[in-house]
Amino acid sequence: MVHYISPAPLTFEVIDKILSKNYKLALSEDSKKLINDCKAYLDHKIESSAKPLYGITTGFGSLCKISISKEDLSQLQANLVMSHACSLGEPIHQDIIRLMLLLKAHALSLGKSGVQLVTVERIIDMFNHNVLPVVRELGSLGASGDLAPLANLFLPLINEGEVWYKGKICDAKAINAKLGWAPIELGAKEGLALLNGTQFMSSHAVYALLKAFKIAKYADIIGALSLEAYDGRIDPFLPQIQAARPHPGQIETARNIRTLLEGSEFQQKEKTHVQDPYSFRCMPQVHGASKDSIMYVASVVEREINSVTDNPTIFMEDDLIISGGNFHGQPLALVMDFLSIALAELGSISERRTYRLISGDRGNIPEFLVANPGLNSGFMIPQYAAAAIVSKNKQLCTPCSVDSIPSSNEQEDHVSMGGNAATKTVKVAENVERILAIELMNAAQAIDLQRPTKTSPYLEEFLKEFRSIVPFNGQDRVMYKDIDAATEFLKQGDFE
Repeated sequence: MVHYISPAPLTFEVIDKILSKNYKLALSEDSKKLINDCKAYLDHKIESSAKPLYGITTGFGSLCKISISKEDLSQLQANLVMSHACSLGEPIHQDIIRLMLLLKAHALSLGKSGVQLVTVERIIDMFNHNVLPVVRELGSLGASGDLAPLANLFLPLINEGEVWYKGKICDAKAINAKLGWAPIELGAKEGLALLNGTQFMSSHAVYALLKAFKIAKYADIIGALSLEAYDGRIDPFLPQIQAARPHPGQIETARNIRTLLEGSEFQQKEKTHVQDPYSFRCMPQVHGASKDSIMYVASVVEREINSVTDNPTIFMEDDLIISGGNFHGQPLALVMDFLSIALAELGSISERRTYRLISGDRGNIPEFLVANPGLNSGFMIPQYAAAAIVSKNKQLCTPCSVDSIPSSNEQEDHVSMGGNAATKTVKVAENVERILAIELMNAAQAIDLQRPTKTSPYLEEFLKEFRSIVPFNGQDRVMYKDIDAATEFLKQGDFE
């Protein structure tokens, strides 16, 4: 149950296993050598170079014109971490903090950052002991890396800041003392290597994508249940029509729906209507387009998390230290905006299916899915909640990446706003989980109202699992508890 950090690329499958199975981290021997060799090279260059080295023997940002004496190089790096720790607002999810520690340790282990081995090992110690620095969601421009949140992430290395420990926010200095961890004396460039980088953005991106992979599967399963409950037709999911417009996600979605409905008694009944509304009939096209978008975003994010994104970057083999722009978050900012839109559309079409299920426009299910409508309001208001969340997602999907506010006295004159794009995408993903949970409640209720007819064996098993958490609604009861339970059911679900 140990993942050895090495030059081998991280994948979503590996990351999901690390998080969900509580793997510990350790450095491979290859990574230790890369870190030590790069640090030795940097120390030699500082001693032998007469030229200023940005962020190593100079100030930062627009202060790069100011040279720093060798005796102040360590204090320069500590000052950087303290002064830049300006993340504000609500603390981010602890799994995202774990991802930040993992992704930063992986990036530093590639041997192009000039950090000490002890620093990377302490980052790994924090992950393994579940000592999670408190990082807040606001403050990153996503340009010179994620400076503010990464500074908060690494304050505990120098005995500053706060950490989550055993469910509470504690003073980092006290927890370091409790665990016998001496503060790290940062070496030259080390603060800059810790703060420059895209790990705040990319950790949110990974977290959102891990949700997105599940959401895309649930959208098909729950959509299939709704199609059954609404007495929908299978024709739009036949392979011939997908082959005529062969987008991969469309083909996959139609195949999924056909497979999910194999053996359904609902599909064996004669249909009296010629067509279904778009929210049912166009699932292959809408779900499929979102799937294709998710896979494109995943390809960009996977490339990013296996890249070196701090600055300057050290190339020992070429005897170069290059001050460039690999910290700029534009690749992530654009795809996070794209991902939020793709996920929001899965929520949008889901809410429309929910509306159709309660509308009473198909005579086999009663209006608002309840006996004695009038006395009982039934499933009237969960659809309101879904509609409100869909509207909220539309507001959140306003692109962040088209905005830029210059900073650092115009030295950083174009920024990505990728931090904002990433945090809002997580919110959209969480909202879509809630919207799908509401659809699932409605679809399950509509199918149960048509018993003894059965859906497919797979969907019957899925409904059985769901009904163990959220029982059939025979008369009005408090609904938010059911919605919360249904949402948790989706979160805890696992696709092996």
